[in-house]
Amino acid sequence: MEAEALADLGPARRRALFERDAGVDAVRGDVRDIVSRVRDEGDAALREFAREFDGVDVGNIDVTDEAERAYDEIDDDVRDAIETAVANVREFHEAQLPADWTETFDGRELGRRFRPVERVGAYVPGGAATYPSSVVMTVVPATVAGVEQVAVATPPAEVMHPVTLAAAHAAGADRVYAAGGAQAIAALAYGTETVDRTQLVVGPGNKWVTAAKAEVRGDVEIDFLAGPSEVCVVADETSDPSFVAADMLAQAEHDPEASVVAVTDDEDTANEICAALADGLADRERADVIEEALTSEASGVFHARSMSEAVLFAEEYAAEHLSIQAAADESILERIDNAGSVFLGPYTPVAAGDYATGTNHVLPTNAGAKVKGGLSVDTFLRASTVQRLDRDALADLRDTVTTLADAEGLEGHEYSVDARFAGEE
Repeated sequence: MEAEALADLGPARRRALFERDAGVDAVRGDVRDIVSRVRDEGDAALREFAREFDGVDVGNIDVTDEAERAYDEIDDDVRDAIETAVANVREFHEAQLPADWTETFDGRELGRRFRPVERVGAYVPGGAATYPSSVVMTVVPATVAGVEQVAVATPPAEVMHPVTLAAAHAAGADRVYAAGGAQAIAALAYGTETVDRTQLVVGPGNKWVTAAKAEVRGDVEIDFLAGPSEVCVVADETSDPSFVAADMLAQAEHDPEASVVAVTDDEDTANEICAALADGLADRERADVIEEALTSEASGVFHARSMSEAVLFAEEYAAEHLSIQAAADESILERIDNAGSVFLGPYTPVAAGDYATGTNHVLPTNAGAKVKGGLSVDTFLRASTVQRLDRDALADLRDTVTTLADAEGLEGHEYSVDARFAGEE
């Protein structure tokens, strides 16, 4: 990889960087067929797709009991790490819980109350890697919000990964299903003979999962369309290029379609980051995946003419993960609005947030951070407004309401107010 000047980027390169879709559009037709079959055929379709896509003959689709056994059987140090992550994520998300409130506004008693969704499905990726951390990030906020039933769906295997199963038990999942990909999303959205239908589906995934969430949206609520991982590192000459490269390599190992970029106002630093990437790549177990991600049109190392130009690039990129490794990190942060999660300073690797700081790693990708935040307790709550008027308060509003109702031609609305004062004129 060679560093590129932002000023030299052409329209096609800029589109690849700023209009990332990670291949979702290309699979929508196939995904539509998968979703339709699961909706019509239930468990039979799940089993057939498991054979086709996962190479597995699924016995029990419901593996909740297996998850409980896995928790007891995994190594003590792994169980302790899971419990630490669960505790930290729970602590952070408990701080997000809103309280019901009521205030009086000139005789109008108005308020809001918050209630959890009843049934939630959490998708946890599998396949080439296992993600117990994603179990924690999706299940714990739902339990903190008070969701009555939280189900986890994760791809089947000849031997289900015990750490993922154990994490589901530790995080408080009520059901665990051996189902992956687009078919799992369909099962959570519509239900099958084994899988309970949910009201909300959350969690990250590849382009097939993301396309399936787009397909079922409307029949079930979703969190957002989260595709392959992304990171943008904003660095200056004080940064350690090996730290910048390490964060890029870490996110690139998720998926060959991951998007990883670094931008700096110093050309020498940009070249040093490229050299550190080459050195670091040689030692990585998933080097083939990382190299494919690094060489995609949505990745790169860039040098800007100023930090202001670098910040504008980061704002337009609107990364899932934004790392700021620069002396003036706080002042740079003040100029950033578009980011899923922000990591400040040289000793705040993105991986710390992926696993254990307590913040959530299920975040919007493909520039979704311009309009939406990451998974939180709010995702699992519904807000209702509540109001009470006494007679004097309604009298104060009477002319306003009846005038507007008349202007809209809604005589019944006007009458519903006037009726309460009948006989007084």
